[in-house]
Amino acid sequence: MVITIIFAALFFIVVGIIIAFVTIYNGLILLSRNIDKSWANIDVLLKQRYDEIPKLIKVCEGYMKYEQQTFEKITAARTACLNAKSVSESSSAEGDLAKSLKTLFAVAENYPELKANANFTQLQQRISYLENQIADRRELYNDSVNNYNIRIAQIPDMFVANMLRMQPKDMFKVSEEERKDVEVKFDLPK
Repeated sequence: MVITIIFAALFFIVVGIIIAFVTIYNGLILLSRNIDKSWANIDVLLKQRYDEIPKLIKVCEGYMKYEQQTFEKITAARTACLNAKSVSESSSAEGDLAKSLKTLFAVAENYPELKANANFTQLQQRISYLENQIADRRELYNDSVNNYNIRIAQIPDMFVANMLRMQPKDMFKVSEEERKDVEVKFDLPK
């Protein structure tokens, strides 16, 4: 009778440990997949914005003949964004692109004909809308990363995370460069 009770207790302990492991594992996998989903949602909006940038440049070129350097910076920043392989690379490249677009919009203020152009206004509004959507998605992404990073650092989750070699993920951060005010220079002919 005593042996039966001991075996039953051991059985329930082992079953409890297995259930706890599976529950923790499933929770960590859910968090990890949410991070991937959040990044994919950002990627969709980034792609839409990248598709709008060449159209914006094309509209602006006709009016802003002396701003070639601005266009080149935007094109280079867009290319860097498209080639980014990690969250930190993307954060840096996105900062450069956002700065370049802010410069373009600031310089456009000096071209009344451009500001009056319906295509320019529409593209500017579309890109601004996408920027707001991207900012919202970045916040969701960072929340997902933060929840994941907290869970893999907490006991008992950290034991399962270590067994599965789960590492902390990088948050999407704004670069120091992006925090600075936009410097506007005009390349007018002399």
